[in-house]
Amino acid sequence: MYVGRIVALGRKQDGKLAAMYRVSSRSFPNRQAVAHPRAAAIVPKPGFEGDVFKNPYIAYNCLRLIGDCAVAGNGSHTDPVAEKIESGMPARDALASVLLAMDYEHDSLDTPRIAAVARIGDDRGLVGIVRRDALLVREFELVPGRVFYVCTYDHDEPTAAEDSGMLAVGDAGQACEYVLGGGIFAEFERPVTAACAVASAEGAFEIATREFAG
Repeated sequence: MYVGRIVALGRKQDGKLAAMYRVSSRSFPNRQAVAHPRAAAIVPKPGFEGDVFKNPYIAYNCLRLIGDCAVAGNGSHTDPVAEKIESGMPARDALASVLLAMDYEHDSLDTPRIAAVARIGDDRGLVGIVRRDALLVREFELVPGRVFYVCTYDHDEPTAAEDSGMLAVGDAGQACEYVLGGGIFAEFERPVTAACAVASAEGAFEIATREFAG
C-alpha cells in the first residue's frame, strides 16, 4: 500500500518519546534527510538539485526541536508550528492554526499537510492533517507499545495502532529504521528516507536520519 509521507509519535519501553518522519515517494525518490543540531531537512540528493524546480514542495525542514518539544511535518509548515510554540502558543493551537492558514499543498495531487508534536514530560501528543476536505488535529495519550500516525494518502486521519515494534526502538537511528520498515510501517510502500527525534536519558531530544537500504 502506498501512503506517501508519514508522521508518527510513539513511546519506547523505557517511557522515552519518539517523533518520527518518513518520506515515501513515487515521483521524487532521489531525496535524503540531513540532520542539524536542532533540525532535520529533506533535500534532493546530489545531482538531483533541479527537482525543486519541478516541484517546490519537495525540500523542507521535516523536524524541529524547540525547547523540550519536537515538531515533525511534511512541508514548510513545520517551521511556523515550531515558532508559534516557541513564542508561547499552546501546541494544539499552533498546530491547528498553521495547518488552517497554510492549507493543503496546491500541487497536482492536492497533497495534505501533516504534522505531529511531542513534548518531553507530557503524557499526550498531537497529530494533525489538513486535507482538501478536512482539518483534523487529535490528541493521543502516549503509552508504550502504541504508535500514533497519519499519512498523506489513504491513512489520512490521525490513527492509533497497537505496535510492539515501537518497544524495541533504542535510539533515534533505530527509530528511523522502525518507521522505514518496521512494525505497521513495513506494510507501506516506497520508503525513501527518515528523520527521527528520540528523548535521551539526559532528558533532551536527539536527532538521527537514515536512508532506506532496500
